[in-house]
Amino acid sequence: MSTYKSFAVVGGGKLGMPIVNALAVQNVAVVLLSRSGLDASKVLPAGVTVAAVDTTDAAAVAAVFEKHQVEVVISTITTAAVGAQTVLVDAAKRAGVKLFAPSEFGMTTEGDSKNPKNKIIEYTKAAGVPYARFFNGMITEFLPFLVGFDKDHRKITLVGRGDAAVSFTSIADIAGFVAYVLTTLPPSELANRTFRVQGDRATMNELGPIFKAEVQHTDKIAGPMGEFKTMMLLLTDTGVGSTGWDAEKKAEKSGNEAAGSANALWPGHHWRSIKEVHNL
Repeated sequence: MSTYKSFAVVGGGKLGMPIVNALAVQNVAVVLLSRSGLDASKVLPAGVTVAAVDTTDAAAVAAVFEKHQVEVVISTITTAAVGAQTVLVDAAKRAGVKLFAPSEFGMTTEGDSKNPKNKIIEYTKAAGVPYARFFNGMITEFLPFLVGFDKDHRKITLVGRGDAAVSFTSIADIAGFVAYVLTTLPPSELANRTFRVQGDRATMNELGPIFKAEVQHTDKIAGPMGEFKTMMLLLTDTGVGSTGWDAEKKAEKSGNEAAGSANALWPGHHWRSIKEVHNL
């Protein structure tokens, strides 16, 4: 069975680096694209290459893909910059890349025509580049930041009702799953497919008992990044926090499209719960 052997990861942040490390374990070729470059001997596993390139220059990016004979491109750039991924799609098309995994790695965006992430999928389709989409809900490690968990006073702060089910997945599980399926499944089972994983599931209100904390509700979050936190918490009320959410029908999908349905593709793996990630 033929599988992909050469990968490029764009973005070396909190998710990009774990994906690079997980791919390295699979014994495949990996090049990390960085605008500033990195010292590979200090931060990357042996055998992983760093390419300093202007990621706004499609020709320059395509040249890197061609040089390293890249088959799969994984983008982990920040949500604020997702629109810039059109350059990566253009470069992938030019270099003959076989599969593009855009920067999703969060709540479901499928069916939301106004969401910039969904627009990238449409752009990728129009370019004729096969894609693989990964939905993992909220990243479990970011929960204390989002809800303002106060260890001393055992309180969390929410905006909205907090009664919709949300998928939570740890960084290690996301990175490991991405690396596993992209290196073990044949190309025919990856192209134009959406993967819905889930490490744990709870409503935002249920985080109170999980963290053994009092739940406080407010109209908006104050302080640093308060506007962002408020927006994210309100989004969970719409249902999109679940990786099985159907934005068009406003209901949970079922069967092979249900929340966590892709977990089975990583047999024998133990998915970490909220309590395990935060040692609760």
